[in-house]
Amino acid sequence: MSPGTAALRGAVLAYQWTLRPVLGCNCRFHPSCSEYALEALGTHGALRGAWLSGRRILRCNPWHPGGYDPVPSQTLPKG
Repeated sequence: MSPGTAALRGAVLAYQWTLRPVLGCNCRFHPSCSEYALEALGTHGALRGAWLSGRRILRCNPWHPGGYDPVPSQTLPKG
């Protein structure tokens, strides 16, 4: 795990332990946005995982129906 990935995962875990209990779990998706972020960072690394997580957070709003939205699998390069 790269240092960038570890730092971003630490930030998500800090959110889960501090702010999430206060704000409550209001995510429209399953898994929740923070769980999605941890999985995306673990699967895709810091850059792509952060991009996927940010895109997911922007979709988590009252105008989106939500639902089941898993992290896309990592595609292997052809060769």
